[in-house]
Amino acid sequence: MCRMGDVLAGNHAVWEFDRTTDSMLIRFARGMRTPRLWHALGARRIPLEALSGMSLTVGRRDTVVLRASARPGADPLMEAAAGQLKEAWDPYRLVLPADRAARAAAFVDAVRERLPHGPAEPAGRFLVAAPAPRPPLTLKAYDARLVFDGSAVTLRWSRTGATSAKWKAGDQRYPLAELTGVEWHSPDRPGAHLRLLPRGHTGDPRPDHDLACAVFGVGCGAVHESLPFAAALLTALRDRAPVAAVPRARSGDRLQQLGELHGAGLLTDAEYAALRDRFTAGA
Repeated sequence: MCRMGDVLAGNHAVWEFDRTTDSMLIRFARGMRTPRLWHALGARRIPLEALSGMSLTVGRRDTVVLRASARPGADPLMEAAAGQLKEAWDPYRLVLPADRAARAAAFVDAVRERLPHGPAEPAGRFLVAAPAPRPPLTLKAYDARLVFDGSAVTLRWSRTGATSAKWKAGDQRYPLAELTGVEWHSPDRPGAHLRLLPRGHTGDPRPDHDLACAVFGVGCGAVHESLPFAAALLTALRDRAPVAAVPRARSGDRLQQLGELHGAGLLTDAEYAALRDRFTAGA
């Protein structure tokens, strides 16, 4: 049950501090004035270990502003955004009427008491779920349609939008195993695009010529569509782990280490089950 100060209703969002799970549930309202990215997010559960801090400041026009700081490496959405989100679109920012300042201060105090102490070290894995459904996922850019099927990303060039260099090269397919990362450049800025980073590949610096890059344009690659897509790719890349990462040890130690790797998100369910069965059988 939530206590006084554990629930805050602000502009277009409600924040709830769940003491039983040491997490914060953020529910975004639907409405004409709600940022479209928030519409796409719907609701997010943020473990307190994914936060590095929280602050309350005076806003404009008789408001107060509550801000939570995501721990580096904890949220795939913020990692993909890389500081490019407009302030009004920031999902870790809540604006409230000034008459709720006391309630907001109580909320901040309650959360701060449960936050980990000491410097915020970068998280070794994503602690917040990617803001997108499971693959297959699609994204329409200006010069391509991107399709992520869970194991690879395919860029299918648009006859009308792609440059002749891309069209002549044909559609491109990049397995996750060949990718080292993803770069998202906001459509709210010049040179907007989504670039895949294949291992050992030196692409053309020009987004409209790089075969691992999709260019955004008017009506194509909007923030609420392209950023969750990029976050989902980052999550898939982070979740991918080679089986060789499991150290050699005695059978009992191996099972314990497997459990730890699986719990940390370094082994998929399928990889964990296969290795567990093999070690249990004494192979």
